[in-house]
Amino acid sequence: MRPARPTPPAHVRAQAPDFDSAHFRRSLGCFATGVTVVTTHAAPGSTESSPFVGITASSFNSVSLAPPLVLWSLDLQANCLPLFHGGSHYVINVLAEHQLDICERFAYAEGDRFAATPYRLSASGVPIIEGALAWFECHNRSRYEEGDHVIFVGEVERCGWSEGGAPLIYQGGRFGTMGPLPGKGTGLGQDR
Repeated sequence: MRPARPTPPAHVRAQAPDFDSAHFRRSLGCFATGVTVVTTHAAPGSTESSPFVGITASSFNSVSLAPPLVLWSLDLQANCLPLFHGGSHYVINVLAEHQLDICERFAYAEGDRFAATPYRLSASGVPIIEGALAWFECHNRSRYEEGDHVIFVGEVERCGWSEGGAPLIYQGGRFGTMGPLPGKGTGLGQDR
């Protein structure tokens, strides 16, 4: 039996921030994140040059093992928001260190971003980018509008990974990669 979740007292409220957006952005930049490309179907009958859409995102994170849930977020001003919001499935592709060109293509390029991107189709017909370090095919379980973004929670139906690769990392406005530190650390423990 799980313990009851504590609820904060009703009188406890967040205080107004004592910083500006630039200060907040710089503080956030200290946190290194992996880089993903999230893919889904274009609108039926669309005049897009590809039957798919994709966007670079660094907001990916795990939520739950049982059921298997992940999350990512998308700006409310993104042109592709209605496609991700209304679609039944998407694939989160975790990019490897050698895929900076794919990251930039899906972040900045115009036209058919998939034309120069090798991919195969998932069970739901959504692109899985070849060479990605890992991928997660998700049912679009829930969406939450918070601030200037929508948080997507996906229920993972299928996933996979590539052996021996290193992730593409974004931190402090720059791209890089990482390697293991010397020592016996094996990762983060469970928070239970």
